[in-house]
Amino acid sequence: MKHVKLGATGQEIGRIGLGLKGMSAFYTGAAVDDDSSIRTIHRAIELGVTFFDTAEIYGPYINEELLAKAIAGRRDEIVIATKFGTILHRGDNSRGLDGSAENVRLSVEGSLSRLGTDYIDLLYQHRMDPGTPVEETVGALSELIAEGKIGGYGLSEAAPSTIRRAHAVHPVTAIQTEYSLWSRDPEAEILPTTRELGITFVPYSPLGRGFLTGTIRSLDQLDDTDFRRGNPRFEGDNLQANIRIVEQVDAVARDVQATPGQVALAWLLAQGDDIVPIPGTKRISYLEENVAAGGVQLSHTQLATLGNLHAPEGDRYADMSPVNR
Repeated sequence: MKHVKLGATGQEIGRIGLGLKGMSAFYTGAAVDDDSSIRTIHRAIELGVTFFDTAEIYGPYINEELLAKAIAGRRDEIVIATKFGTILHRGDNSRGLDGSAENVRLSVEGSLSRLGTDYIDLLYQHRMDPGTPVEETVGALSELIAEGKIGGYGLSEAAPSTIRRAHAVHPVTAIQTEYSLWSRDPEAEILPTTRELGITFVPYSPLGRGFLTGTIRSLDQLDDTDFRRGNPRFEGDNLQANIRIVEQVDAVARDVQATPGQVALAWLLAQGDDIVPIPGTKRISYLEENVAAGGVQLSHTQLATLGNLHAPEGDRYADMSPVNR
């Protein structure tokens, strides 16, 4: 596993991380199996994965607790990234956006307890709170960095102007935004901004919510409670149009004797050493496949072919308001 620097912290992380969301929420339906997920996390560490991504909203809370169980006695071997800002701890703990200094501290204390650790390597604001200036939020985060409770902070789905305002208060470590062969929006403004400022870029859903693996051809393959059933890109005519993207990825995969998912990840890795994708899975076989993508070499022609794929049909979310993204 190749390693890269995490922002300006100087901390090294494996080039491919592991997203833990699907182990506890959103994709699982009733099929939550902590023992299997823990085995997957252990195998990830064996394979050189060091960067693990969770959030208080996943579950909520149970995903952080799952990670704590998995890394008991192994805390120093991994880098933990978690997120705050979409649970109203100052109120009734319902879902909502709150970037206030008070909510930041309440969130961090809760995450530290659930994770069974005295520090968090990377803490993201999960979604921006339009009611709280980002300067207030980052001010609280910088205090927590000074106290040693977090090592660095990041923003998720933040606009370039917000990133610059935050960075002016305290250097941003990482930006997390959806980015893949079928979500190319960050290339226009966000990636140029992070590169100018020396910020690591962490693509979530680098496999297009599983679609770029080439295994999904019908909604009938998804659990009744799987949130992708309501995702515009998986519905009706959009689904059929988007399958054509996967077919082109699959053609390249056959040429390099890899899987479509590996090709999608290899394309992302080829976009720059400052990009650290976090493909999510709860299965060891898929984990091993994803990690092996680091060894897939794509030619200039293949990279160009993939880079010229048409944009997918449908929005990334049914509701594109900030709290739902």
